[in-house]
Amino acid sequence: MLVITVVLYPLVVTLVGNAAFPSQAQGSLVKYHGRIVGSRLLGQAFKSACFFQGRPSAVNYSGYSGATNYGPTNPELLKEVKSNLKSFIKENPGVNIKQIPLNILESSASGEDPDILPQAAYIQVPRISRLTGLSSAELGHLIAATEHNSFLGIFGPSRVNVLELNLKLADILAYRSGVKC
Repeated sequence: MLVITVVLYPLVVTLVGNAAFPSQAQGSLVKYHGRIVGSRLLGQAFKSACFFQGRPSAVNYSGYSGATNYGPTNPELLKEVKSNLKSFIKENPGVNIKQIPLNILESSASGEDPDILPQAAYIQVPRISRLTGLSSAELGHLIAATEHNSFLGIFGPSRVNVLELNLKLADILAYRSGVKC
């Protein structure tokens, strides 16, 4: 039984996974100009204000995973959201607080969510437009082009993968000379 559960079963699952789902089994890695820059499945920090920001994380994206999982009655959740709101308003001046989606202020349960709601991307457009010189319409089209609908049209909300969105933005910025980010 030990050989079956410790050796054979994991070996069969690994072989089947690699054969049936090679990209996913290898971590859904994303290459940009021949270099691995991330995974479609894991959120990461983008240091430049010229790029879209994902959900806040309980980790610092340095190879460690973790989460907060604060419950709704935990005072630490309110403290975290207030701190994240203050940072978001500082980075995105002029944003109406009532229009900020809650998912851009709360850490994901895993601490590594790669997606944000489309509204969380659209609300960052004025900042990115100001810093890059790209029009709001161009950035809006970019968001719409990277939006993924809910699973089967009924499960979960539409979402935008922040890495995918930022790589498309990086392509546009690289194409246009004179844009510094």
